[in-house]
Amino acid sequence: MLSSSSIQLKKLWWVGPLTVLAAILGVLIVRAMALAILPAPYAPGLAMVMIPIVLTLVFCTGGVIVFALVARFAKNPVRTFIIISLAFLVISFIPDLLVVSAPMPGAGWPYAITLMIMHVVAGFITVFMLIKLTAADDKK
Repeated sequence: MLSSSSIQLKKLWWVGPLTVLAAILGVLIVRAMALAILPAPYAPGLAMVMIPIVLTLVFCTGGVIVFALVARFAKNPVRTFIIISLAFLVISFIPDLLVVSAPMPGAGWPYAITLMIMHVVAGFITVFMLIKLTAADDKK
């Protein structure tokens, strides 16, 4: 595990935006696959491309900020960030589960599962990239 001294927070200036962009790309790939597999009509989160882009941008940027704070103040930042990320991932499933019985076209389990997959993909990309790309180089 990385200690706070082995995380280079200065790298977040490029790792942060790269991470958010990669998460958006991952979510859009899941969306494209869902549109190819699921029958129409599509619920708003799939039908309108800006919804997943904006939500991924906002929440993954929040994840970068949380990572910076955890890396700065926690004794074991990687472990702490993973625990926080898993908690937020579980919380993010709550609205997805509520959409199962929502009175809108395209709602149901296929849509809810697609949203959950989007969350897992964005979360995995964000956590993995932040931890791996901000690690200090051991070549000193």
